[in-house]
Amino acid sequence: MGALAGCGGRQPQPQQEPAASPLTPTSPVGRPALCAGPLRVHVAGRVTSTAARELSGLVLSRTRPGVLWMHNDSGDDARLLAITTSGRTVADVTLAAGENVDWEDIAIGAGGALLVGDIGDNLGQRSSVALYRVPEPRASVRAPRSVAVAARYELRYPDGARDAEALLFDPASGSVVIVAKSFGGEARVYVAARPSSRQITTLRRSATIRLGPGEAVTAGDVSADGSTIVLRTYDHAYVWRRRAGEGVAAALRRRPCRADADLLREGQGEALALTSDGRAFLTAPEGPRPALRRYEPSG
Repeated sequence: MGALAGCGGRQPQPQQEPAASPLTPTSPVGRPALCAGPLRVHVAGRVTSTAARELSGLVLSRTRPGVLWMHNDSGDDARLLAITTSGRTVADVTLAAGENVDWEDIAIGAGGALLVGDIGDNLGQRSSVALYRVPEPRASVRAPRSVAVAARYELRYPDGARDAEALLFDPASGSVVIVAKSFGGEARVYVAARPSSRQITTLRRSATIRLGPGEAVTAGDVSADGSTIVLRTYDHAYVWRRRAGEGVAAALRRRPCRADADLLREGQGEALALTSDGRAFLTAPEGPRPALRRYEPSG
């Protein structure tokens, strides 16, 4: 991801990363499987970690099958938690020199690195927000606690402070995509093509999504195969299919379909992770010992 490849100490140096993977969907680009009919939901497990109090980010590891990375909202330390898909804790990783001002979402970047979005701003007064990039830490039940060094990138909106809770990685371009949160019916989409760890990067406004009043975007994800994009609100999941070679922001300019699933009954939900093929997703609400739910087509 260009300059976003850096990792190391307080002043990380840029490094080369593998090129973003091309779109290789497991099914023809068309109507998403998540919108083909009512979704079946079942509780896959409960998050056992007592540290998971106000979950706000969730993503499936690309290199460790059955492992989910997650984090709390503001108020927690700068740490990442790894759990199995049944909710068992396998890692508690502190980011050295990191700060959780208002962590809101997590994504998988190039090379399987974890991208953490410190992008929340309820009062709309932050002059800039932050993105952390850290190579995926080891996840071991025998030694769950560890410390990792992350590179920090400072981002600024071109049109004033924004509150945001959805962070996406674009596999077509290697860009970072942020979707702002708004209860007014419109969600602005911003892109950072080559963030630098050496200076503040100004985001580019790329699209506007119109989901309707009250539909504030609280999380998002792109499937590992690049075919499916999902943005969730407190009560719904909106789904896009990405065409070969198409950027995420470009795909979001099209009208989405809405999955037939009621997410509001979970409680306050701000976390969603897609499966690798984009045919199912997992969620976890805020609160102690949250249920980890899996949604998938019933057929």
